Amino acid sequence: MPHATVTSTVLGMTTSASLPTGSEAAISTGGSVTDRLVEANEQYAAAFTDPGMDARPVLHVAVVACMDARLDLHAALGLELGDCHTIRNAGGVVTDDVIRSLTISQRKLGTRSVVLIHHTGCGLEAITEDFRTDLEMEVGQRPAWAVESFRDVDQDVRQSMQRVRTSPFLLHTDDVRGFVFDVRTGLLREIDPAQPPVEPS
Repeated sequence: MPHATVTSTVLGMTTSASLPTGSEAAISTGGSVTDRLVEANEQYAAAFTDPGMDARPVLHVAVVACMDARLDLHAALGLELGDCHTIRNAGGVVTDDVIRSLTISQRKLGTRSVVLIHHTGCGLEAITEDFRTDLEMEVGQRPAWAVESFRDVDQDVRQSMQRVRTSPFLLHTDDVRGFVFDVRTGLLREIDPAQPPVEPS
């Protein structure tokens, strides 16, 4: 079956708030959220057929994106089950753990392209590294990880692209592209990896 390539043409996103009434009714409202998910899985499994896929992504691409619940990556990128690896975290930033996943993705599972997706209105723009200090005050232990907060989403995408391109562990760093997803329009805006010129003061 032919597969679409990753482009900036996007589809509308779906959230639980916009599910058809029938879908909502199919999942009971009793119990915890996890109970509802397990019940939904039982319904899914009842009609499930093993697609017989290999673990290697068909399009040989890994997508790194924010964990924001508004991003429906498969719908937004025209992807189907089995097309890609999806790596998500707060902000979609390239951390050591993202490099770990990308390294395994490339070296063991054959991916070659990397797509990085940040988005407008990201929660990491509203906090600072002081969050770690606040946690230390609350629990008595300072987190070993950085918050990776940012003020300029475009620049953070550039930083993430640079981290991928300069990693010694990755085999393929020639096809690394970064985007900002607009949560209001559903469109991707590609980020030029070159540092923009500094405006004279």
